[in-house]
Amino acid sequence: MTGRVTSAQVAERAGVSRSAVSRVFTPGASVSARTAEKVRKAAADLGYRPNVLARAMLTGQSRIIGLVVGYLDNHFYPTALEQLSNALDAEGYHVLVFMASQTAGNIDEIVQQILDYQVDGLVLASVALSSDLAQRCRESGVPVVLFNRRQGSEDELAVVSDNVAGGRLAAKHLIDLGRTRIGHIAGWEGASTQRDREAGFLDGLQAAGLKLHARAVGDFNPDQARAAARDMFDHKDRPDAVFVANDYMAFMVMDVLRAELGLRVPEDVAVIGFDDVPAASWPAYALTTIRQDSQAMVDATVTALMAEINGSPAPDQARLPVRLIRRRSA
Repeated sequence: MTGRVTSAQVAERAGVSRSAVSRVFTPGASVSARTAEKVRKAAADLGYRPNVLARAMLTGQSRIIGLVVGYLDNHFYPTALEQLSNALDAEGYHVLVFMASQTAGNIDEIVQQILDYQVDGLVLASVALSSDLAQRCRESGVPVVLFNRRQGSEDELAVVSDNVAGGRLAAKHLIDLGRTRIGHIAGWEGASTQRDREAGFLDGLQAAGLKLHARAVGDFNPDQARAAARDMFDHKDRPDAVFVANDYMAFMVMDVLRAELGLRVPEDVAVIGFDDVPAASWPAYALTTIRQDSQAMVDATVTALMAEINGSPAPDQARLPVRLIRRRSA
């Protein structure tokens, strides 16, 4: 057939009502297997595709979740976002992805655009939302879940790992190895993940009677992580161990230590990261790290979103546990 095929034509071909066609293409709607088979065969024969946006206007539900991502350089996020997309798909939702910078104005502008798509919910992955726009989302009935980031407001829905405990684990492990001149290369200091990881790390050092030997900021950026490593280690009074705020920066640090400065890992410098991305297990790095359970974080995010969308109380947002993964770098 030429031209746009309508649901009425599918209904006529299948010998059913238009409402039956609508139910077949509405996730979760009740329809018999025999009717669904007839409708799908008629739709395939005619080349019919349901108009999702038109249905959203009628039902008030788009079955779309907006996802705002700050950056994908960190290998933790592609894995987590694939898991999130799959989990939402299993619930009958599609994901609309937008990239944003770390500036609040940019993020607010993007979220405004997403709300125009009549999304049923929002997930913000390591980006922050202004209080005004967060209030607008609540007033519009659009639930917002923060993924791997907190903003500190009492009514926020945030899914995070126990970053403070992770920092303490990193400190304890380096101390147990007998390291005493311990440094830290921080991520972006505006991130709650960075602040919590460093706070736990410093607590762990203090509990052992140690102070931080050196500190630099890598800003979760590869070039800045390399520069931070050069500043910290290219002199005699260098640390004998370093906790790097995520794995992505830790790889850059290890490259500088070995390829530029001729230092051995872990003999001269023990290195520990945070996240446990797939590349951390590669023999070239064999990075000791603190593992975040990305699937558990995704499951908690989807559970909170579905509860809010369905008008049920959202579960308590506990910090998800982390654990130390020992490899050759420390």
